[in-house]
Amino acid sequence: MSLVLRNLQRAIPLRRVPLRQRMEIVRSILGVQKFDLGIICVDNKSIQHINRIYRQKNIPTDVLSFPFHENLKAGEIPQPDFPDDYNLGDIFLGVEYIFQQCKENENYYDILTVTATHGLCHLLGFTHNTEATWQKMYQKEKQVLEELSQRTGARLQPLSRDLF
Repeated sequence: MSLVLRNLQRAIPLRRVPLRQRMEIVRSILGVQKFDLGIICVDNKSIQHINRIYRQKNIPTDVLSFPFHENLKAGEIPQPDFPDDYNLGDIFLGVEYIFQQCKENENYYDILTVTATHGLCHLLGFTHNTEATWQKMYQKEKQVLEELSQRTGARLQPLSRDLF
């Protein structure tokens, strides 16, 4: 199915093709390429607004995920009963925030890919509320990013590597 990648911000120049190509590979690695997925790129003001509404945190952030299928167990692939339910949900990327957090030696598109992969893991039921759930999510992100790195020549590390 489709990967919809929208750029709704003007704060940071964004080439969608590199992110789209990598996220198609990530979807394939995770076995969810038959599901629709939305990735929406927004600025600090927009991500802060969404974060305030849905998480009661009035600050910008890097990624917010809104799953179509709620209550999935970590890593569970949805089993839709209807064609319209072949949807994973939406990932909002705070590209301005991500850009501001990038270190000098980091590739912006690498960090966008890692952040979007993190968001996709959330859509598949992974969380990082406890050390045990974080460990599961970290291992899945690490496995996916290692395979993506092998296919693309990048050197990607999980977003959640320093969480606990």
